[in-house]
Amino acid sequence: MSSIQTVGVIGAGTMGNGIAQACAVAGVPVIMVDISEAAVQRGLATLASSLERLVKKDKLTAEARDAALARVSTSTDYAALNAAQLVIEAATEQLALKLKILGQLDAQLPAEAIIASNTSSISITQLAAATQRADRVIGMHFFNPVPMMALVEVIRGLQTSDATFGAVQALATALGKTPIEVRNAPGFVVNRLLVPMINEAFFVLQEGVSKPEDIDAAMKLGCNHPIGPLALADLVGLDTCLAIMEVYMAQFQDSKYRPAPLLREYVAAGWLGRKSGRGVYSY
Repeated sequence: MSSIQTVGVIGAGTMGNGIAQACAVAGVPVIMVDISEAAVQRGLATLASSLERLVKKDKLTAEARDAALARVSTSTDYAALNAAQLVIEAATEQLALKLKILGQLDAQLPAEAIIASNTSSISITQLAAATQRADRVIGMHFFNPVPMMALVEVIRGLQTSDATFGAVQALATALGKTPIEVRNAPGFVVNRLLVPMINEAFFVLQEGVSKPEDIDAAMKLGCNHPIGPLALADLVGLDTCLAIMEVYMAQFQDSKYRPAPLLREYVAAGWLGRKSGRGVYSY
């Protein structure tokens, strides 16, 4: 086990309660904090029903479920996080919000505590620079749904120390995850490879090379992907895919990251995918 005995999680939404569940099931006490009691209770209810589903599927015993739930405490006060050696920020993907939270954590937590961000796109170097403990700030990018997905991208900012990296890598392993070491860069590894592939699928569609169903079938059957890139775009949200490509274009200044005009057109039409009822496909 790592030197991290108790974990704090900021945010009780989809990612936050998933991270809390992964910790609790692995035997690690976790403190889940959000801005309101209602948000905390929603997160706790989601976590409890997720554990219940695992019991029904015989993947977890009733005793293990009860023990996991007993390891989860909740609060709306950052002071409750003082017992944690690591706090994972899992708030909405907005730079200003994350900087504000990191500033509050930095002021509140003991000097030796590690702060991790579950960001999927924001610079860990930039987040670390906003604190007085830049060597103890790191990226810990989980994937949705957290309890099922094995990968954690452990992202080193320019300032992250080896000791911080080692402690977080050990914790990820203790949670039953497979950590990969990533240097801070736009999109890290997974999104850096995945979103340009989705973008290229839009170029292929735009050029009339193949029909949407056939493009998706090609990648599923030819590359063993569980879902095709266009169906995946609809799931992620076409606006999100476009926003990520815009970030790559701005940060790398490389034309290979130019967003496909058809992707822009769909977003302009409000065809954002599953969440709007229409994207590449209709829902």
